[in-house]
Order: sequence, then structure tokens, then C-alpha cells
Amino acid sequence: MLRTERLKVIGLTIMPTFLVACGGLGSADGDSSVSRFVGKAVENQVFVEGGEFELGDVGRPDGSAYVTLVDHSRPVIEVKVDSYSISRYETTWGQMRVYYEATGRLSQYEASPFKQRYVTSPTDDRLSPYFRNKPARVPNYGEAEGYCDWLAQETGLPFALPTEAQWEYAARSRGREVPYATDSGEVQKDPYLRRPTEYVDPSIPPSGNTLIHSSLKFERRPVGSYPPNSLGLYDMTGNVAEWTQDWFQEDYYEQAPRDNPSGPEKPANPDRPEKTVRDWGGHGDSMGEQGQCLCGRVCLYRPQERASAASSIILSR
Repeated sequence: MLRTERLKVIGLTIMPTFLVACGGLGSADGDSSVSRFVGKAVENQVFVEGGEFELGDVGRPDGSAYVTLVDHSRPVIEVKVDSYSISRYETTWGQMRVYYEATGRLSQYEASPFKQRYVTSPTDDRLSPYFRNKPARVPNYGEAEGYCDWLAQETGLPFALPTEAQWEYAARSRGREVPYATDSGEVQKDPYLRRPTEYVDPSIPPSGNTLIHSSLKFERRPVGSYPPNSLGLYDMTGNVAEWTQDWFQEDYYEQAPRDNPSGPEKPANPDRPEKTVRDWGGHGDSMGEQGQCLCGRVCLYRPQERASAASSIILSR
């Protein structure tokens, strides 16, 4: 199912009415290439007509919960979201590299332990975990937010990270009662990463309809490798987890507004601020693979200031 997690963060963003996730493939060099890249990011937005839906773990047909290890996503609440657009794809290494170079942020990581794994140079080698069209990991929430802000400045459009409600509404194809954001609403797992790391072969073509596996393995599939959900959105279940703009609060559903909920106004614990992260595609090792990546799933995740999460970005108008 689509699940929710909380992560420690260093930044915050605000987002309004028409949402757009920043998608697009490839990288860029020079101003003209940046312009082409930004244009592609806008083209890759998918319009999501607003409406009402049940936010949270809608449960199995027999009434039992999908999620049994935590109860943050129950009971569900009826909410309404306005229309928006969201990225067709997860943000890639190639896209994040353009952002780092265009904003002069690469130099800030020269002596950082994040440089090797989270602010690396993308490659054209499809067999590399840093292939430019594979989903990016960002060192912290601030960089995911900063990427959105940069796109907003370049386009004059209000790009931002999605709220949890917007993310789940899109993942569940406008709030359908499905457990997974796949083409069928069910999961057929690609066994790609089940082998020991030394035997993982990136040349093996994708199979099934999603990749769900341990975050201990850094390798993932290129974005768009599996069939999209019925809205045309890829990897909303599986591959990597994705940031939202919401602060995490365990009992937030009990007090959330019914119109366009956007999370608590401030972190529940200022000394340990945590953001809500959705999908949890790379954490089969932490909570077990059964029920992985359920729609509406609220899960706990407390990393340091970095996150194994691609920034799924949206735009509001």
C-alpha cells in the first residue's frame, strides 16, 4: 500500500491549489540545456482532478486493517483536495545534478560524507546505481524542497512538494480503494534484488509491476520501468520513498481539516522535527516485505538528516 513514514528534516515548504510533480528525464549543461530540462519537467506533469476520498488505511474487504504494526493511519478520514498536477516520474539523479550545478550547491558537499552517495555525478551506464534515469536519493529534506523552489523560480510556476493527502489521492488514482498504486491495484514483485548484492544483475529486464526491496541495497530500476497506475503515474508503489511537505504527528488524522489538509503547522517535537514520507519502497528490511508499500500506510522511520527518498514534486496554481 502507499505508506507514510516520518523523517528528520531541516526545511519546510508550502504548497497551494494546483499541484505538479517535477518529472522529466535526462540532464543538462549550460543555460539552454537547463531551459530544455525545465521545460521537460513541466511537460511531465499529470493533471489530477480534485475530489473527496478517505485518507488513510481503508482496510481489507473484510474490514481488517492492512497495516497492523502501527495505527497512525486509522481510522480513515474523509477529506477533499483541490485539483493539481503531479510528476509522472520520480526525480532522477540526472535532474538533481542539474539543480546542484545550476545553484552552485555542489561545492557545499565537497568534504561531506553525503557527496559519494547522495550528491554524486550521474552516469550514462544503465548498469550503474547512479544511472541518470534512476531515482535520486537526497541528503536531506532541504534539498528536495530546494529543488522545488528552484523549478518555481525557473518556470514562474508554484512548484512544491505534495502534501500527504495530495500524494495519496494521486497514488490511489483519485482516491480509489486500492491497496497498491500499481496498474492492477495489487502487487507482483520483481525478484530483481532478492539475490545477494554481488549477484544482482542490472542487465536483467524488469518483471512484475513493482520493485519492493531492502534499503540496504542501493540499486534501483530506472524510473518508469513498471506499468503506471490508472492516472499514468509511475513508481508510486516501490522503487524509492518520496518526501511530502507535511510535518509528522501520530494523531494528526484525529484533528486534520477536511479541506486540503497539509499537515500540522509545526513539528510535534521541535527538538526532533520529522516529515511524512510516502511509499516506503526501500524498507522491506525494516518492517518485513508483507504488505509493503500500502496505500494510506503510516509507518515510522527515523533516519538522520538524509533520506532514501526521491522528491516527488508538485506544482500548484
